[in-house]
Amino acid sequence: MMDGGAARLAPKSCPVCGGDGAHFTTHNGFDLYSCGICGTIYIHPMPTGEFLAEFYQDRHPYYIDKAAKKLRRARGRVRGMKLFARRGGKFLDIGCNAGFMVEAAREGGFTANGIDLDADAVTYAREHFSANAYHVGPVEGLVTEHAGQFALIHSADVIEHVPDARGFAAAIFSLLRPGGYVHLTTPDITHWRRPRELTAWDGFIPPNHLIYYNPASLKRLLRDAGFQIVYRKPTLKPRIVLMARRPLS
Repeated sequence: MMDGGAARLAPKSCPVCGGDGAHFTTHNGFDLYSCGICGTIYIHPMPTGEFLAEFYQDRHPYYIDKAAKKLRRARGRVRGMKLFARRGGKFLDIGCNAGFMVEAAREGGFTANGIDLDADAVTYAREHFSANAYHVGPVEGLVTEHAGQFALIHSADVIEHVPDARGFAAAIFSLLRPGGYVHLTTPDITHWRRPRELTAWDGFIPPNHLIYYNPASLKRLLRDAGFQIVYRKPTLKPRIVLMARRPLS
């Protein structure tokens, strides 16, 4: 949140590429900037960790409604990802919530792990899908003990909530074994089906979403972290679905 028009004219560093940003809009009391290099839209200044912890408290309960349907959907997604990580190995779901994707990965032959900031969600996952391993906290906290261990990492609609985009991508890269894959999804602010009026789009919800990616900027973030982009799946909804790979060397 900024004070005064002069402050809005100053260049603001893009969290994806480090480029200068120009003031884009103000919404819900937060100033958003548009990067002149990669086109990413982002809040500046980013909210503090303390603000975000208070903001999310009791705002996003873990989702256990329609559990059977969610587990079936997760099984289908795992089948698609196994086309890349055919040999199994260790799997990590970042933002695992109630553990449906983690359990589907275990059923698919992986040694399945999940991590989430929501301790209540992880407690539910441990109680209902107890054959898996779960962690509470940010994914960066896993790097010291689990670097280079995972064959496949899944992260659905998480990265837009993360203030430190480059740190998040670097942590995923470090956690993957050479030749491992990450499956990543996030809303697409430039999608052709996004409402023309930005505030009419249900994906535009600062400060819930902190960074608004386009396909090129998300690919740039991953490439800068060392990834090779494997494919981008076309979608009818305003979202980006990418698979990327940590090179063998």
